[in-house]
Amino acid sequence: MSEHKHGSMDTSVQEKTFDGFMSWSVKIAVASIAILVFLALFNS
Repeated sequence: MSEHKHGSMDTSVQEKTFDGFMSWSVKIAVASIAILVFLALFNS
Protein backbone atom coordinates (compact mmCIF):
# COMPACT_ATOMS: atom_id res chain seq x y z
CA MET A 1 0.00 0.00 0.00
CA SER A 2 1.10 3.52 -0.62
CA GLU A 3 1.93 5.94 2.15
CA HIS A 4 -0.61 8.62 2.98
CA LYS A 5 0.76 12.16 2.77
CA HIS A 6 -1.14 14.60 4.96
CA GLY A 7 -2.49 17.56 2.96
CA SER A 8 -2.01 16.02 -0.47
CA MET A 9 -5.70 15.42 -1.30
CA ASP A 10 -7.45 17.78 -3.71
CA THR A 11 -10.36 19.23 -1.73
CA SER A 12 -11.59 21.83 -4.22
CA VAL A 13 -14.86 19.98 -4.91
CA GLN A 14 -15.60 19.63 -1.20
CA GLU A 15 -14.82 23.31 -0.62
CA LYS A 16 -17.19 24.37 -3.42
CA THR A 17 -19.92 22.12 -2.00
CA PHE A 18 -19.46 23.57 1.49
CA ASP A 19 -19.50 27.13 0.14
CA GLY A 20 -22.77 26.40 -1.67
CA PHE A 21 -24.25 24.82 1.45
CA MET A 22 -23.29 27.80 3.61
CA SER A 23 -24.62 30.25 1.02
CA TRP A 24 -28.03 28.53 0.90
CA SER A 25 -28.12 28.18 4.69
CA VAL A 26 -27.57 31.91 5.17
CA LYS A 27 -30.17 32.80 2.52
CA ILE A 28 -32.78 30.52 4.12
CA ALA A 29 -32.02 31.87 7.61
CA VAL A 30 -32.34 35.49 6.45
CA ALA A 31 -35.59 34.72 4.60
CA SER A 32 -37.01 32.95 7.66
CA ILE A 33 -36.16 35.86 9.94
CA ALA A 34 -37.64 38.34 7.44
CA ILE A 35 -40.88 36.33 7.26
CA LEU A 36 -41.10 36.17 11.06
CA VAL A 37 -40.54 39.93 11.36
CA PHE A 38 -43.15 40.58 8.66
CA LEU A 39 -45.67 38.37 10.46
CA ALA A 40 -44.93 40.02 13.81
CA LEU A 41 -45.37 43.53 12.39
CA PHE A 42 -48.50 42.97 10.30
CA ASN A 43 -50.39 40.40 12.36
CA SER A 44 -53.68 41.89 13.47
